[in-house]
Amino acid sequence: MAPQAANAAVSEDSLFIPLIDFSPFLHGGSDDKLSVAKSMTDGFKDAGFVYIKNHGVPQEIIDRVFSESVKFFARPQEQKDSISWTTPESNRGYTGHGREKVTNLGDKSAVGELREETPDLKESIEIGRDNEPGFPNRWPDGLDKEGGAFKGVMQEFFEICKNLHVVVMRSIGLGMGLEDDFFDQYTDGGDNTLRLLHYPSVHKDVFLNKDQVRAGDHSDYGSITFLFQDECGGLQVLSPKGTFVNATPIPGTIVVNAGDLLARWSNDTIRSTRHRVVEPTTSSESDVYPPRYSVAYFCNPNFEKFIDALPGTFGEEGKKYSGVNSREYLIQRLSLTY
Repeated sequence: MAPQAANAAVSEDSLFIPLIDFSPFLHGGSDDKLSVAKSMTDGFKDAGFVYIKNHGVPQEIIDRVFSESVKFFARPQEQKDSISWTTPESNRGYTGHGREKVTNLGDKSAVGELREETPDLKESIEIGRDNEPGFPNRWPDGLDKEGGAFKGVMQEFFEICKNLHVVVMRSIGLGMGLEDDFFDQYTDGGDNTLRLLHYPSVHKDVFLNKDQVRAGDHSDYGSITFLFQDECGGLQVLSPKGTFVNATPIPGTIVVNAGDLLARWSNDTIRSTRHRVVEPTTSSESDVYPPRYSVAYFCNPNFEKFIDALPGTFGEEGKKYSGVNSREYLIQRLSLTY
């Protein structure tokens, strides 16, 4: 039976996304941890999404990240282009408007056609771990003093989210009946991506084309994603009825969703749910939708790890998927979208 609606972050069209107090897992006893773990895994199994509050990430640092993000995207275009994204193998640097098209299409030419018809209305910068050999981050610290401040804030935030990734995966392990440290060997490397996103202000006429969105219908690639939203909104999640339902921002929460690799890892006992970003719901009489900023932290298993169906997720019918290398899987998925 689903939890009571009072615990719902979203409840519409048979989509129930729970709002979970994560503090008992961080600070409670074994029974508290198990209760939270079961709520987390139930949410991922049913909806593929949960909201968590009291998660331990200081609001002060989140505010600084958003402030630095706004300043970065306000830079002249030539400065941003000077640290542009290069390859799926690196997956670091700035991506300008229309360069990436997020979609679940598996054919690169089809993705290209879709990008031409309805490009995503966003720009972003990707930041990885700093010590990966051969793949340095493309920081703006060489541009000016403000670029150095940006680097410092993002490095601190990256490490905070890396630590949260370890803890959230422990909750998933416990909720799936594994040892709570089962995933530690897969998360200690920090092969994750911090992505800052800017969806610029857009004239309402742009959305007269019903296929136009700020970010296309897609599922995420890795294990889990932490999403920090501003108050603008626009995130929608696909419901069991085939409708896209608003995932409204709730102050002080992180939206956490399961990605395709975790679904594969769990032999589809955990759901990776499609989602998109559209124009915000607004009663404003303005002809322009306001800009939206969000921060996504994409978590992956350590890149050297081989990912195969988890213990207890399959029986005599066997595994649904063959095993894959974490890094190779991510590169293959990224190669389709740029």
